[in-house]
Amino acid sequence: MNSSTRSAGVYANGNDNKKFKGDRPPCSPSRVLHLRKIPSDVTEAEVISLGLPFGKVTNLLMLKGKSQAFLEMASEEAAVTMVNYYTPVTPHLRSQPVFIQYSNHRELKTDNLPNQARAQAALQAVSAVQSGSLALPGAPANEGTVLPGQSPVLRIIIENLFYPVTLEVLHQIFSKFGTVLKIITFTKNNQFQALLQYADPLNAHYAKMALDGQNIYNACCTLRIDFSKLTSLNVKYNNDKSRDFTRLDLPTGDGQPSLEPPMAFGAPGIISSPYAGAAGFAPAIGFPQATGLSVPAGLGPGALGPLAITSSAVTGRMAIPGAGGIPGNSVLLVTNLNPDLITPHGLFILFGVYGDVHRVKIMFNKKENALVQMADANQAQLAMNHLSGQRLYGKVLRATLSKHQAVQLPREGQEDQGLTKDFSNSPLHRFKKPGSKNFQNIFPPSATLHLSNIPPSVTVDDLKNLFTEAGCSVKAFKFFQKDRKMALIQLGSVEEAIQALIELHNHDLGENHHLRVSFSKSTI
Repeated sequence: MNSSTRSAGVYANGNDNKKFKGDRPPCSPSRVLHLRKIPSDVTEAEVISLGLPFGKVTNLLMLKGKSQAFLEMASEEAAVTMVNYYTPVTPHLRSQPVFIQYSNHRELKTDNLPNQARAQAALQAVSAVQSGSLALPGAPANEGTVLPGQSPVLRIIIENLFYPVTLEVLHQIFSKFGTVLKIITFTKNNQFQALLQYADPLNAHYAKMALDGQNIYNACCTLRIDFSKLTSLNVKYNNDKSRDFTRLDLPTGDGQPSLEPPMAFGAPGIISSPYAGAAGFAPAIGFPQATGLSVPAGLGPGALGPLAITSSAVTGRMAIPGAGGIPGNSVLLVTNLNPDLITPHGLFILFGVYGDVHRVKIMFNKKENALVQMADANQAQLAMNHLSGQRLYGKVLRATLSKHQAVQLPREGQEDQGLTKDFSNSPLHRFKKPGSKNFQNIFPPSATLHLSNIPPSVTVDDLKNLFTEAGCSVKAFKFFQKDRKMALIQLGSVEEAIQALIELHNHDLGENHHLRVSFSKSTI
């Protein structure tokens, strides 16, 4: 019996409970998560559903007698994102709060344990859902199934609308489950409704599973979610009623308030009046402040209900007291960097995957922190959603909206050690052209990279060697059949791929060809 099984047995016998009296030091990240205070009538599928939005769930051990469970994720990255999400927003099963922390164990070995048949059956059912063929047995009955050809578009109705809900709020809530491409909001039958299109039907399925019936605030703004009969949305204008996040070049439309770039995200003016206490925070979303969560005026403490969407929640980050991010801001505060290895150019290349980076400042007195100024607030939000919680040079990076509106360049003669750089005229911007194809190819960090602009003389071995010399382990490689200028390369981990992208994007391959590197949605 190996240590994981033995320790799991210790939990099952309850001998380890002393550790959970609140004085336990937090464990280092692990892909195994320990869940406490689980309701006794909860099903395996419901426990698994807590992990689903963050990645594949690979194992489950339920200890119903102790109201505890262990959930194993496919990767440590997925577990980190999940813990960061649920730290400020306690998850609920059957209306009861559930507590999640990293386990001491690196993996779950449950082969020899009794009563594992139901957990294994639930896991198999979930992997069938993930491959798009089955419903989740034992999960709430209204979930529906991911059927072949199911729409990536959700129809959302908001009932009990006592506080305004904006397009930005919907984007922030639903982005947790995947890349949101388009949103259209409208009023029909005196109800506020929205159509929201994901990049993938699976994201729509998870969002519906997790959010249908939830309240944005306590006792009001209830989400009712169905799949739309539409399979794609056609957005003509980018304004406060509709938005195509892949087309920043669309007009605002006649008579609509023009969206100035800094306010394109979360304009506080629309909904600031009923939220006197929010002081410049995206009011509908209780941002974490130094004093805890901001609460709409008059609702009293604890009013941010079951969803309690904080900015941390959506971007998978921890709240930084006093970070005071401004909604609609295009400047990001990036923390927990590796001060020995990070450079302004490295941050420029990495954040440049999700938008055009204008300026970068690494803090002179605290080099693990940096400010990154994007071209607009929408790009800042994309970068924050995709990069916060990722590992870079051995540390888990955090990105939040900054309280600064712009990155200041150092004054003449001011000591700066080259830590502040202006990239606004860089030829490496990916999104300068309106409607550029690059807007459609924005994907989360992945271990598989997409390479392009490869000259004909460069061979498989040349490229493999290039990545090996950069410290990567190359697991697989293939050229595109139709176009040998492009290829996919699979590396040992997401962290390796992030570091390879920083180091090798724009690498000179000779013949006036510079290598272009992006994250891929495909695997080899």
